[in-house]
Amino acid sequence: MNDTPVESLKGIGKQKSQDLAKAGINTFQDLIYYLPKSYEDRRSPTPIANIFGEGQYFVAGKVKNKRFKYMGRKSLLTFDVEDQGGGVLRVVFFNGIYVNNMIHQGDEYSFFGKISYSGGWIQMVHPEFAPLGSHEDERGILPVYGDIGRVKGRQIRSLMRQINSIDPLEATEEWLESSIIKRANVCSTSYALRGIHFPREKKEILEGKYRLIFDELLTLETGLLLIRGKYGNKENGVIISSEHMDEYVKRLPFTLTKDQKKALNEIAGDLESSSAMNRLIQGDVGSGKTAIAEISMYAAAKEGYQSVFMAPTEILAKQHYESIGASFQALGIRCGLLISKQSKKLRDRILTDIAAGNIDVIIGTHAVLGEGVNYNKLGLVITDEQHRFGVNQRQILTEKGQNPNVMVMTATPIPRTMAVAVYGDLDISVIKSMPKGRKKIITKVAKDKLERNATYSKVRDELRAGRQGYVIAPLIEESDAIEASSALELYEEMTEKFSEFNVALLHGRMTGDEKTEVMEEFYAGKVDLLVSTVVIEVGINVPNATVMVIENSERFGLAQLHQLRGRVGRGKFQSYCFLILSSNSETSNQRAEIMEKNSDGFVIAEEDLKLRGPGDIFGTRQHGLPNLRFAHLTKHVDVLQNSLKIAKDILKDDPRLAKRKNRHLKDRVKRLYGEGVNLIL
Repeated sequence: MNDTPVESLKGIGKQKSQDLAKAGINTFQDLIYYLPKSYEDRRSPTPIANIFGEGQYFVAGKVKNKRFKYMGRKSLLTFDVEDQGGGVLRVVFFNGIYVNNMIHQGDEYSFFGKISYSGGWIQMVHPEFAPLGSHEDERGILPVYGDIGRVKGRQIRSLMRQINSIDPLEATEEWLESSIIKRANVCSTSYALRGIHFPREKKEILEGKYRLIFDELLTLETGLLLIRGKYGNKENGVIISSEHMDEYVKRLPFTLTKDQKKALNEIAGDLESSSAMNRLIQGDVGSGKTAIAEISMYAAAKEGYQSVFMAPTEILAKQHYESIGASFQALGIRCGLLISKQSKKLRDRILTDIAAGNIDVIIGTHAVLGEGVNYNKLGLVITDEQHRFGVNQRQILTEKGQNPNVMVMTATPIPRTMAVAVYGDLDISVIKSMPKGRKKIITKVAKDKLERNATYSKVRDELRAGRQGYVIAPLIEESDAIEASSALELYEEMTEKFSEFNVALLHGRMTGDEKTEVMEEFYAGKVDLLVSTVVIEVGINVPNATVMVIENSERFGLAQLHQLRGRVGRGKFQSYCFLILSSNSETSNQRAEIMEKNSDGFVIAEEDLKLRGPGDIFGTRQHGLPNLRFAHLTKHVDVLQNSLKIAKDILKDDPRLAKRKNRHLKDRVKRLYGEGVNLIL
């Protein structure tokens, strides 16, 4: 398919070409990949006598009993259409002055439109029509395209015919090897495009769309595998013996859960392998992921390797440093904290010790990847979902270490099929079971003013008992567009309502220093009630926080609500989460009920996926997934898994897509991922 500009097509002037360009359509090839939104079956007219229900129909017949009543803009045109079988339907055009001059009594026309019932008659209102047998009397399975600005759908159908006459779709060059086409059981590119835009049978549409879905998912997975660095790295990974893991496990003051043991066995196999570990530890809030990280870092230190532990916020990094450092110090393992807010003197001393190998475990924020941080013998990198391993981070670490092992921890439960897409070729360990003694968070829904007042009475009880709490709002400031409580409004309300307690405000527009100060005061117990936006989602571990109120909870995704709820229930006291609804819609109540009845994050994630789809849950900015035009990650799971297997085999044979046979796939990966993948390709 050539790159001829669309403005060369008849009927496309400057304004329309600009509208097409805004939609990303500049060439013939771009337009060919603009797919129909639906199809109309106009292969043969339906006998009117066989129409028994409402819906879209194609009929043909002679115009009879034409009546036109002139009333200016309210003029009414009606007539009957009788087909060869004697069936009759009524056609209605409101404001039909123009149509009145085109429809002639006694002539035959074809009509396509929606059948409805009125006064005992079946009728069509404002159908499409054409003189029977004329050029406009299109037959077949006709594609229906969405409008693009001033370019209407019917014109796009005409443009497709123009393109096909200039550069026939049936002659489109194939970009995949025949062996892959056969293995994937897909049709050729030419068959797919011709079948989508000019189908002769309905099955051609399905076969054509399946091919485009496969192409997109193959490109998606190939790019993810490259970005995750699973292929093309000829260096051997750092080998770490697992025997030291058992040493540390025996020292723990608690027994590991079944899932923790399983995850450790999988990690042990990775660390002892000559290939670098690339593993995702997927565990619900409070499932014990940090213990897994500690055990792995201990083993690395005992083998003489340094470990990096990246946290999403400075205060969380400090908390990890305090807890992990205390455990490791007694065992002779040296820990260091590296964050942005440090004096130059302290930072320089830490950097010197890291470079000299005097620090075994480096805990910090993204500062651990900064310039001037030179590792002596980096063997293990542990990061969480807020610092997902993208191209740039991997490139930096490649320069700082010799193919270190990588562990990605996430507290966001993701259905396994989605995890395959989001995390590419990371091996996945799932920790579902909770440590013994952890109390289930009691979740309740408040639907009216009375229940809201009761909610805050419970908050008062908890604060008076010496506990702490959160109040979460979806917006920072009041918005006319969205009727939701703002954090500022709530802060004022809570300050007045809980005047005997210390109430603080936290939101995303505060400076980093301001946020850190508020969170540190809350952690230290100086703040009793924290009013916050979702910035607290990855906040801090405060065991004394036992109550959370989420205002306008219907405005949050289920997975996000579960993440927020996980801020409480971290200590020995019973904890509570209250979801306040400002909507009484069926969907809002359904979602609230899911949260009330379920504490399993994986179940909640599946429900969230069903209700919202992957687009809302996995935004491209946060998760690095490019926008998909044809594929749907939940509907096309089988194609996704098949494309992943094929992508792995392609890269095993050609790790950099350097071979001529893979040049088109390489180009597609670059187009899908943009500049981010150029460091690899």
